[in-house]
Amino acid sequence: MSNLELLWFVLIAVLFMGFFILEGFDFGVGMATKLVAKNRHERDVLIESIGPVWDSNEVWLITAGGALFAAFPEWYASLFSGYYIVLFLILFALILRGVSFEFRHHMETDRGRSIWEWATFIGSTVAPFLFGLMFTSLVRGMPMDADKNIFASFGDYVNIFSIVGGIAVTLVCFLQGLNYIRLKTDGPVRERALKMAKPLYPVLFVGLIAFAGLLWANTDFFDKRPISTLAILVVIIAAAVLAMFGTFKDKEFMSFVGTSGILAGIVVLLFNGMFPRVMIGSEGHRDLLITEAASTPYTLKVMTIITCILLPIVLGYLVWTYYMFRKRINSKKIEG
Repeated sequence: MSNLELLWFVLIAVLFMGFFILEGFDFGVGMATKLVAKNRHERDVLIESIGPVWDSNEVWLITAGGALFAAFPEWYASLFSGYYIVLFLILFALILRGVSFEFRHHMETDRGRSIWEWATFIGSTVAPFLFGLMFTSLVRGMPMDADKNIFASFGDYVNIFSIVGGIAVTLVCFLQGLNYIRLKTDGPVRERALKMAKPLYPVLFVGLIAFAGLLWANTDFFDKRPISTLAILVVIIAAAVLAMFGTFKDKEFMSFVGTSGILAGIVVLLFNGMFPRVMIGSEGHRDLLITEAASTPYTLKVMTIITCILLPIVLGYLVWTYYMFRKRINSKKIEG
């Protein structure tokens, strides 16, 4: 395995980390429009809190997909063909969620606004669940033929492990959204977000323990990488403790860092367990390795040069955007 192949495997993991951390609170705020907000005014406040950043957060996913296509075309082909229906449903949920923000704004009747607010909630709930289901079923192993085509049955995609993974990702994204609401808003909606978050942490710890047990039973992570897998699980638990401590002490930034750490830790856990594979074959089927899936050395070299030039500009713009919109949303100034 070359250094460039390893570099791009790590970079794709980082891109997915950025996506789940940033888009995670977008998903959580979308869920909160129905679970936390009690009226139209409060829903306006929540949507306003993510208005300047939600679409730029989704660029992380587009970039990850583009990097996957260019750096590991065999991985891209196997993943996108094998998970075509799941990815189509994710795309539909993201589109539904995106257009709901704009259409809701132009509705003149309460019934029309309510329809698109439900679209926001559904899209924000379905997308993280399907992402969790996809990645957990992926590391469980899928049947692949010699041409690296997936020929899976329904049970390969939807099983106890993948369902728990989907629920876990959805729950963490919701908590991430609640912590973001506490960072960005004031008044009753912030207080309600704090109140709602507190009883969810015991559920989160039970879910993480269940996920760890199913990970041990359904993957080879503990056989191939026992030390690093255990270490990452410990870090995830520590991040959850930090998030809970920040919530009960009403330290919203600490809570946000904690839930961000959980999401980042889950991505690291999955990529660490896959390495040096990019697709794991189920029992009796071969794996797809990084070296088999990677583009030519020249392609990776050119991509690396372009990334070194453009990445500082993109990150600088991202930091500037969040800096410009760093202040809390004053709920009294948002018209209902």
